[in-house]
Amino acid sequence: MHISNEGLLVILFVGLVAGWLAGKVVRGTGFGIIGDIVVGIAGALVASFLFPKLGIRLGTGLVSEIVYSAIGAVILLLVVRLVRGGGRF
Repeated sequence: MHISNEGLLVILFVGLVAGWLAGKVVRGTGFGIIGDIVVGIAGALVASFLFPKLGIRLGTGLVSEIVYSAIGAVILLLVVRLVRGGGRF
């Protein structure tokens, strides 16, 4: 699989924005720029696995990808927070 430089920049941008949004929604302190990108990309993976199984479609385009990834990142952060020990949202 070959990803162009522009495609890689879009993935990083979507991951950064989604991770930042998820950090704001969950009210965490954030993980820094690299951590936010990782959380956003991982959230996109969670959302791309979970949402089709539930029959949820949000549309197409960059904004819908950011929303899709942010929702997945929020789910991921909530699970991490529950597993890590806080036990509450």
